[in-house]
Amino acid sequence: MKEYEETTAFLGQWGPYQKIIFFLICSTALANGLVLFSLVFLNGIPKHHCLIPEVNLTEEWRAAIIPIEVLNGKQELSRCSRYRLDVVLNLSAQGLNPGVDVNLTDLHQENCVDGWNYSKDIYQSTFVSEFNLVCKDQWKQPFTSSINFVGVLFGSFVSGQLSDRFGRKPVLFVTMAVQTIFSFVTIFSPSWTVLCILIFLASSGQIGNYVAGFVLGCEILSGNARVLFSSLGISLGFSIGYMILPLFAFFLRDWKSLQLGLAVPGLLYIPMWWMITESPRWLLSQGRAEEAEAILRNAAKKNKIEAPDVIFGDPKEVNIQAKQQYHIIDLIRTLHVRNTTFLLFLLWVTVATGYVGLSINTAQLHPNPYLSCFLSAVVEVPAYISSWLALQYISRRLSFVCILVVAGSSLYLIQLVPEGLSGVTIALEMLGKFAITAGATLVYAYTAEIYPTGLRNTGTAVCGSVSRMGSILSPFLLSLSVYYKFMPQLVLGTLAFVSLFTTLFMPETFKKPLPQCIEEMPKRKRFIPSKKNMKRQSHIQYNTCNLGSWRTVGRHKSGTPYLDEKGVTTEG
Repeated sequence: MKEYEETTAFLGQWGPYQKIIFFLICSTALANGLVLFSLVFLNGIPKHHCLIPEVNLTEEWRAAIIPIEVLNGKQELSRCSRYRLDVVLNLSAQGLNPGVDVNLTDLHQENCVDGWNYSKDIYQSTFVSEFNLVCKDQWKQPFTSSINFVGVLFGSFVSGQLSDRFGRKPVLFVTMAVQTIFSFVTIFSPSWTVLCILIFLASSGQIGNYVAGFVLGCEILSGNARVLFSSLGISLGFSIGYMILPLFAFFLRDWKSLQLGLAVPGLLYIPMWWMITESPRWLLSQGRAEEAEAILRNAAKKNKIEAPDVIFGDPKEVNIQAKQQYHIIDLIRTLHVRNTTFLLFLLWVTVATGYVGLSINTAQLHPNPYLSCFLSAVVEVPAYISSWLALQYISRRLSFVCILVVAGSSLYLIQLVPEGLSGVTIALEMLGKFAITAGATLVYAYTAEIYPTGLRNTGTAVCGSVSRMGSILSPFLLSLSVYYKFMPQLVLGTLAFVSLFTTLFMPETFKKPLPQCIEEMPKRKRFIPSKKNMKRQSHIQYNTCNLGSWRTVGRHKSGTPYLDEKGVTTEG
């Protein structure tokens, strides 16, 4: 049996069928960009101070009842305390003036027992003002953001296995429905606890449809079209949604209105069920060769190309290949696959922690959060273009080396910038965001190129699940700046350099066909092959899963065996 891509080459790479699939799946990522960082606005912290009830106080005492505190070198009203109201009422009734007749530092303070007064200069309302996530409950504010990424972790883990079992297309649309429905229901949350549960469910669907759509596109498209989709197309779809988010938030400043505005676009994707096909590659891996052929023949009609009489050859041969079913345990079953998986885990954690952390932090670069969010989104566009060019012309390992060097160096250099040069600090952090964003794009494509068809979606989803541990901790990582202003950047920079070292041991997938089974997975390379390993390999015959038979391979000049152009190891 031939390679899948060789068998389906008659379709071409960029016909009407491929264009429809390309743009429709890319459009599904727009909704992901809208909602992923929506908590920057939904969970924003308005300026606030203790609420002063309508009591008989002079104007002087009403203005002085909130103590003045110094935060980050600036004076501002205390957020969590006030002078005791009964004492102030007594002093006001006696006609004494604050700061003149009474020394304010001698007065006792109390907590905000009557609630808080929230500024509406930027937000009309947020989760924080709705459920009072301040002062003693301040920990709930970053925890709410973490819950969002806990849902992303759960969705990454579950959707991958469901997609490999039930198909890419059903999981894509079911998870889109989950995202839309629970985003809408969130509006009716009666308490913070219920709110967190609904955020968890909505974010589970959000990442589920992104991963399913990504893998579906990678499996249907081929050649340069697949590279364009995985590195630029779906990423730009996400980026466009991300850039639209601050526009939505600017005009919908009440959190319930914004939440409704983010949920409604999900209804626009319903007609796509009849326009997007299932992955023929996945159908073939399940032994459903007739369904795969039907999709390919219909695609050939759309491309105005005549399909061959026989596409996949002997159906029995296809069914034998389909019996090779993989499960999540196959990610760690053998030494080679296990080592590759663990190296990918570290790479994914690094880019996910950096991406989420810098995305949240860059929202604080400017007093206007809407402008800050837009700038954070815009910087992703050149990052996606760079990753697209890298996927076409640069080897995968070299690409990650360059990305991690730039990210780590820029984040380390921030602490050396003089305090008066805030523009340089912002530029360095944006450079780090640029590099990490490019890495986040490349790691999806790289992982899809490493794992075989039956394990590809599970592998991508599990790696994404592990990386979410970093995303979950990112909101709390930023709080380390209380101890040292640039501690978050130092942690992220250190992660980048550690990953840089391990990247040198990753396998290369540049310009190689997607593997159909574990035997075709690219091997990790040794800098200095051991004599024992070379001697052991000299007696090995390699199995190519598509042929269903053992093949004798050629040898390097050194005597080390290697696979031919249909195998895993390239020429010597």
